[in-house]
Amino acid sequence: MRLRQDMDDPATQFGGDDPSERGGRRRSRRIRLRKLGPTGVWPTLFTLGNLVAGFTAIHFAAKPVIAGEAVAGPWGWTSLTVASVLVLLGAFFDCIDGSVARLTDGVTEMGGQLDSLADLVTFGVAPAFITLHVASQYIGVEGISSIVNPDTATTLGKISWAIAAIFVCCAALRLARFNVETASGRLGDTLSFRGLPTPGAAGAVVGLVLMHEHLAVVAGNNPEGAMSIVVGLIAIALPFVALLAAIMMVSTVPYRHLANRYLRVSRSFGYLVRVAVLLCLAVLWLQETIAAVFLLYLCSGPVDVLLNRGRVGREQDVAA
Repeated sequence: MRLRQDMDDPATQFGGDDPSERGGRRRSRRIRLRKLGPTGVWPTLFTLGNLVAGFTAIHFAAKPVIAGEAVAGPWGWTSLTVASVLVLLGAFFDCIDGSVARLTDGVTEMGGQLDSLADLVTFGVAPAFITLHVASQYIGVEGISSIVNPDTATTLGKISWAIAAIFVCCAALRLARFNVETASGRLGDTLSFRGLPTPGAAGAVVGLVLMHEHLAVVAGNNPEGAMSIVVGLIAIALPFVALLAAIMMVSTVPYRHLANRYLRVSRSFGYLVRVAVLLCLAVLWLQETIAAVFLLYLCSGPVDVLLNRGRVGREQDVAA
């Protein structure tokens, strides 16, 4: 904008500007560029790491279609497990980049817009794509190709495709609203979000996928056992959890900012004990704990609203 103003200045157009003033403006511009350069590098790298994690998650989620079978990843993981872990890795990068930007005084409008673009891929497109591929395991031999076919007769396929599309659209709307409401994505020290944040929505989806893939491996040793029924129920519930997450993203329900609320201030000894218990549970039942934490966070917004309304109603009754 400053350059545009200089070009529109008549003194600049006709050569009437003082050379010393032009030199001063150039020096000032160089100083600003030097200042923005080093401070903006690390936040941008973390944001791009988030974007690459989302892109790679889509790549791994598509592997069963490319290879025609469930391709194994590192440590014997299925490709959908790898894709889900990469989405969580993107959430880790997304949590770090804002903090690094504030610590290095590198918060910029470009950084906020880039962060939203990366979030749309990692927390919008990738979880929706993963959801479709989980559903494809239960709709017959045609797999994912029958889901994207408008003429498919598979009810689960139609529902899964529609919900996945809704999820992507709601993620885009959520991020656009976030940018407008927070001055180009500058979150600062707020303690709550308006609507479910996209990393929380993606975590609820991929957390269930992690548990589904883990229990599917366990159930493989006993295909007729109760565990196989649980795996099937998770696959059926997954699109509806994604739909609930999509609705919560574009809602006005307040959600707690966990990092700002619980990590930046001193906490009680009881709080540390609860965190230690949660870590122990994660060591024993990692996939189940991840799924439970994100599902509880997904439900925490509506539950808080209902509890607050009940508390306000009781206070009004007492006052009356």
